[in-house]
Amino acid sequence: MPEAIIVIAAVLAVIGALGVLSLRKLIYICAPNEVLIFSGRARRLGNRTVGYRLIKGGRGIRIPLLERVDRIDLTNMIIELGATGAYSKGGVPLNVHAVANVKVAGQEPVLNQAIERFLGRGRPDIIRVAKATLEGALRGVLATMTPEEVNEDKIKFAERLVEQAEADMNNLGLVVDTLNVQNVQDDVRYLDSIGRRKNAEIIRKSRIAEARARADALVRQAENRLKEVTAQIQARVEIARADAAKRLADIESQRGALVAEEQATVAQAVAQSLAEVEVQKARVEQVKQQLEADVVQPAKAACEAAEEKARADAAPIIEDGRARAEVLDTMAQAWREAGVHARDVFLLQKFDVILPMITGVIAESRIEKLTMIDGRAPGVSGDDLPLKAKGTVEQVREIFGVDLVERLQALGASSGK
Repeated sequence: MPEAIIVIAAVLAVIGALGVLSLRKLIYICAPNEVLIFSGRARRLGNRTVGYRLIKGGRGIRIPLLERVDRIDLTNMIIELGATGAYSKGGVPLNVHAVANVKVAGQEPVLNQAIERFLGRGRPDIIRVAKATLEGALRGVLATMTPEEVNEDKIKFAERLVEQAEADMNNLGLVVDTLNVQNVQDDVRYLDSIGRRKNAEIIRKSRIAEARARADALVRQAENRLKEVTAQIQARVEIARADAAKRLADIESQRGALVAEEQATVAQAVAQSLAEVEVQKARVEQVKQQLEADVVQPAKAACEAAEEKARADAAPIIEDGRARAEVLDTMAQAWREAGVHARDVFLLQKFDVILPMITGVIAESRIEKLTMIDGRAPGVSGDDLPLKAKGTVEQVREIFGVDLVERLQALGASSGK
């Protein structure tokens, strides 16, 4: 019994191992750059029924004896295209060389077209079909474009070529990733002549552009120089303005101090002047009082004394005048009464004037004493002359107020000096 169990277990183990090995062969893993086609079972695809199923990226299990598995590569295929002597618009034959990147479409339903056409065929067959299709489209596009358009705008030419071939390539289940026109030539050298003309035009335009560029450069240089000089001038102006503003601010800041200083100086001067005015007022008052004491009062006293003296001096004069008036009246009365003797009286009145003239002859003599001597001879009787002279002198002194003796002594004293 135990031996039978061991045999059964061994058989089961072998069957399990064979099953695992068989299952491993039935499981297919799909890489990202390929598609697995499980053929043998029908399925609905839109309005029609196909006998395969697709797996793209992932894994699938093949049903033994019922399904077959094929792979389609989705990587790019580089195809070189060439068209020799293909006529362009205008009848000029062109030789075009281009390179296209083509691959099998990875999405349905275009992928279904590729499966139906290229399943079981190698990549060379796919490249050959795609190349023929693209070269046919290339010739068709060349017939619609002039040599100038083909040569000058290769991008436009490539885009139109892709558009022209897109429908045919989709029908084949192929997709054009990129297409680049490498070279365009012609055997009649039409493009060369156009190229030379274009080159000449380009050279002319380049020279014009160069001249304009130089002129523009000179203009820009001049403008830059102008801007630089303007900026320098503006900077200097701003510096001058800032300096002026600074000076103005300094002056304004110093103005208060200067005004205060000047006000203090003026106030000090005013106070000093006011004090000086008070001092001068005091001095004036002092001088006034001093003048009052030293000048005015003495002057008043002197004036009063002079007035009193004048009155005192005038009193004798007045009295003397009155006396002389009375004397003159008396003399006039005496002159009238004298009659013929009036001349003698007149001479006596002028005796004060005549006497200096008479005595002038003896001006150098010093008279200290005057003695009257009688000139009569001894024994001769008559009037006594000295007595008469003395009496005359007394009369003159009484009448005219003139002392003849004193006058003679005064004249003598002045002569002696």
